[in-house]
Amino acid sequence: MEIQVSTQAWHEAEADWLVVGVTESPDLSGSFAALDASLGGSLSRLVEAGDLTGKLAELLPVLDAPGLSARRLLAVGLGKADELNGERFCKAMMTAVRSVASKKDRSLALALPESLSGLSTADAAAIAARAIVVGPVGQDSLKTEPGHHPLAAATVLTPVDGEADAKAGVTKGTIIGEAMNLTRNLVDLPPEMIYPESFAERASEAAAAAGVSCRVLGQSELEAEKMGSLLAVAQGSDRPPRVVIVEYKGGKADAPTLAIVGKGVTFDSGGLSLKTSEGMLTMKCDMAGAATALGATLAIARLGLPVNVTGYMGLVENMVSGNSYKLGDILTARNGVTIEVQNTDAEGRLVLADVLSYAVDNGADKIIDLATLTGACVVALGEDVTGVFSNNQDWADAVLSAAKTAGEDAWQLPMFDHYAELLKSDVADCRNIGGRWGGAITAAKFLEQFVGEKPWVHLDIAGPSFASSNKGHREGGSTACMVRTLIEVAATLG
Repeated sequence: MEIQVSTQAWHEAEADWLVVGVTESPDLSGSFAALDASLGGSLSRLVEAGDLTGKLAELLPVLDAPGLSARRLLAVGLGKADELNGERFCKAMMTAVRSVASKKDRSLALALPESLSGLSTADAAAIAARAIVVGPVGQDSLKTEPGHHPLAAATVLTPVDGEADAKAGVTKGTIIGEAMNLTRNLVDLPPEMIYPESFAERASEAAAAAGVSCRVLGQSELEAEKMGSLLAVAQGSDRPPRVVIVEYKGGKADAPTLAIVGKGVTFDSGGLSLKTSEGMLTMKCDMAGAATALGATLAIARLGLPVNVTGYMGLVENMVSGNSYKLGDILTARNGVTIEVQNTDAEGRLVLADVLSYAVDNGADKIIDLATLTGACVVALGEDVTGVFSNNQDWADAVLSAAKTAGEDAWQLPMFDHYAELLKSDVADCRNIGGRWGGAITAAKFLEQFVGEKPWVHLDIAGPSFASSNKGHREGGSTACMVRTLIEVAATLG
């Protein structure tokens, strides 16, 4: 479905639903006044009666709307006008679209507010388009009766003087929304459908469609690259490992290259350090870092950003068999570091170790890795905030700034040298866990050993990458968190 942009009056738009944003103490002039007049003043009366409050994401459907070309009107609250920003506008638009998409074959006309304090027309249109693309897609695609359905058609309404900006915004928002849906779909599908080989196949197809190169390293290539740490995690599974490399060269030949590295444990049983059934239940999501790296890299390419970006995805299953790697094993990572295994459920860092080393040796100038790495980060920051760790404060600040612009919550944790002491081993260069305390930080200190002197940021997305339940503005399951942040980082580099 292609999202249309129209400058027609709100009351003239033909659709099953006309969606109009309303602030608290709304401005009843302009297009809102014309809409109200078409409805015989019913909107004004609803405001006066206190039924149309404008509170953020509050919905008021008007099912019988004579005077409109649309069959129905859906007013959605935008909150206080002076507090309207991208994040709040997104919540309102997602809530409205998800409400409309709860029924099959609905068309939608979404009116951009004429007064957008702190939000440009292009940004508002991008957010609206992203909501139109993402909102109807749920984690229940395999149900015979899913809770949400694709829209039959969608139009964004904008004033004449904002048409060009709105069209640019819709194009951008559509691309980002599709990248988020790719990420969400990979994470939400069950592990019998998404495993290292099938993920690599999906990545190859998506890269070809986006016009970027994709290489897949199989078992023999990984052995030749001496990825002993990653291969150890994979050896307990019947599914062979893969590393996917997606390369986009939008910048000058001599421009720096950004590496986006994602952990892709397509299912994590915990290995011999076996998880409980409850702990294993959502472990299809342990490849969210790899799915995010893929979605973001392809979006950056489709947007044509003038940067060089390479996405690296390390893909394994962590399973139990007679060939599983064991506690007490000493692994040799690609860069020669030896690792004592003290917990086979601390496997994501072992996968990332080799892929980070590979990215460094293949020309990465700046690195961001993403991983559902530690429960400790969720304990520290909760389920909605990404943990940020870095060896370079300027680079960390750039990523944090991009997250703020993208409307995604992230918080930096310390990387003091004394945390590395907790990783010392009597029999190897290091061990793969650091004990009970500071687990998210010791995991990051472990990864730091594999990036050399390159500016590097580690994003622990264990909390925000997978939502435990549905909300009005958000589907449960994969959230595609940090896709927007990574795109914003790339935009600032260009």
